[in-house]
Amino acid sequence: MIFRGLTCLLLGVLAWGQAANPTSSQPPAPSQNPAAPSNAAPGKPAEDSKQALEVANIPPAGAVITIQGLCDNPPADKTKASDCKTVITRAEFEKLVDALAPNMAPPARRQLATSYAMGLVMAHEAHKMGLDQGPRFEELLRIARVQVAAQQLGHALQEKATQVPDKDIEDYYRNNSAAYDEASLERILIPKTKQIPTPATKVKLSEAETKKRQDDGEAAMKTEAAALRTRAAAGEAFSKLQDEAFQFAGLKSKPPSPNMGKVRRTNLPPSHITIMDLKPGAVSALISDPSGFFIYKMGEKDTVPLDKVREEIRGTLRAQRMQDSMQTIRQSATPELNEKYFAVTPGSQLVPGGVNPQSPSDPD
Repeated sequence: MIFRGLTCLLLGVLAWGQAANPTSSQPPAPSQNPAAPSNAAPGKPAEDSKQALEVANIPPAGAVITIQGLCDNPPADKTKASDCKTVITRAEFEKLVDALAPNMAPPARRQLATSYAMGLVMAHEAHKMGLDQGPRFEELLRIARVQVAAQQLGHALQEKATQVPDKDIEDYYRNNSAAYDEASLERILIPKTKQIPTPATKVKLSEAETKKRQDDGEAAMKTEAAALRTRAAAGEAFSKLQDEAFQFAGLKSKPPSPNMGKVRRTNLPPSHITIMDLKPGAVSALISDPSGFFIYKMGEKDTVPLDKVREEIRGTLRAQRMQDSMQTIRQSATPELNEKYFAVTPGSQLVPGGVNPQSPSDPD
């Protein structure tokens, strides 16, 4: 039969289908018009409806792919009319699509149909040449079976992880309420180093002199940052202080706006998160990190309602559950490698069943 030996082909198609539709595990977005087909293009409702009706009228046993000239026993006389062909029915093709990516878009289905048909032709030719037989082919099938089984496990775990009860979401929100604090912040960024003009003299500075200039510049910026923080705490406008910080640093580029809008803890660098504990109107201490000095001022502060972050939490719990499931499986067994076998130095080769020879660089 021409379908003999198609397992490897289907594995390749499986990988292709998943790559063509990486979000197949996610349900499609609800349509704004339930009566219109999901693949309808704007401006062509009549044409798309007609096409959808034609697709619906194709019975499960109807042909959707016909490969002329491909059959198990082609006639010896090529000049005579022949019924040599392979037919893929709608039911067969949709079974293939369901196995790969149930939500595959129509353009991807067309590409899959073309690739699958040509794969059948190539698999038939490989069968005629006896390439789908022998120990090597069987070993490849065994490896492919392991890969597909692992993929199926991943899909099953992913599906299970998506089943997050509302109670778990509510508990997570309550236990991690600080993560959903939201505040209107102002921030001043003071550059870490000062742009010191190069001396008019053409004498090249020594390495020690260059380093001293850099250290002096950083010290000057730190002193200026502390002074700006004192003025900020006294009530001066952050926009004015931000402009002065860039001017003092010798930067001609436009400084960033101090207004950060509404910010959550997850939007801040780890070393800046503590500013979310400030009271409204309070100015933070001077924060220093490799990118500069920072001063924050707390504005209005509130907590994002559960309804606005419900799906975000669902995604977080889904990812955590998936990670926990995979970690449990990985920890259930521990591979141990024979270091005598796998510790092969670069340039050396393994001799099957023998002793690994020395690499060309090894002494005799």
